[in-house]
Amino acid sequence: MQESPTWRDFLGRIIQDPQERRRLANELGINPVTLTRWINNESSPRSQSIQRLLKALPQHRKALLELLADDFEGFITETEDSLAEDLLHKIPSEFYIRVLHTRATIPKVLRFSSLCDLILQQALEQLDPKRLGLAVIVVRCMPPSREGKIRSLRESLGRGTPPWEVNLDQQAILLGAESLAGYTVSLGHPVVNQDLSENQSLAPGYHGLWEESAAAAPILLEGNVAGCILVSSTQPNYFLQSRQTLIESYADLISLAFEPDEFYDARQIELGLVPLQDVQRSYLSGFRQRLNETMLQATKNQQPLTIFQAEQIVWQQFEEELLRLSHFEDSKQEIFEQHVKRSIE
Repeated sequence: MQESPTWRDFLGRIIQDPQERRRLANELGINPVTLTRWINNESSPRSQSIQRLLKALPQHRKALLELLADDFEGFITETEDSLAEDLLHKIPSEFYIRVLHTRATIPKVLRFSSLCDLILQQALEQLDPKRLGLAVIVVRCMPPSREGKIRSLRESLGRGTPPWEVNLDQQAILLGAESLAGYTVSLGHPVVNQDLSENQSLAPGYHGLWEESAAAAPILLEGNVAGCILVSSTQPNYFLQSRQTLIESYADLISLAFEPDEFYDARQIELGLVPLQDVQRSYLSGFRQRLNETMLQATKNQQPLTIFQAEQIVWQQFEEELLRLSHFEDSKQEIFEQHVKRSIE
């Protein structure tokens, strides 16, 4: 029977990378040999070193705390409480350094996906440390229409904890003025709905699967907006002020993933209404086929497209169709209500 891994095994895997071994030794103020002695069970870290180790590895903090508890139970309980309180209110400075380093070294073509993935993983760790159920999604403005207006938003990249899937990218839909994200982008400031099941709430948003409360913060640069970060929880009243502040900080950080020309003047934001998720799914089920057809036709026309360019074209096609469909449904409802009113009279 295979033994359960220990914190020494876990740390050993991390420092197999020589560069990571040197970085940890520097941040802990110890000799790299000391790390080797720890993983070989030749010595144990002092309380101060444990605190520094946890802060130096924010992405592994939860796993390390669970493993360290076997050897340092009393100290770890106290440390976990103090660190959890500290981490709830601010993003660790070490993580800012990591994001800036990634942005400086990653190829431009991978910048958006790499930075967003890195930042969303950290956001999940801080906003849902007990894994109660959280989804964090980066929502982007769709490119301007022919009139130069932003008519809808698109869920671009998302990560979640159960009951949501880990990767939410394939579940992306369009969002309009009826959504919490749309309201946030239109206003240019954060919005929270603490109870999505309450129809009388002043905040917009609809009650999605597993979703009891939600918060959104705009992604801004010099007053212009690129979209927002949208966070949903399985718990009502989950977004206390400390969590709202943290979400705003992550929205500021995620702005580094966008290009300057992806930020739009507030006067360009004129969101329409789009159908709800279930209706969109029936349309978007044909996304892959339409994408392939678009790329094939472009090649036949000797105007080949990159996958990113083709996706943009297909999303814009769906946007036009869904906005038209929503307008058509609203018109039908208005005609029906007028007919009922005349019948009563």
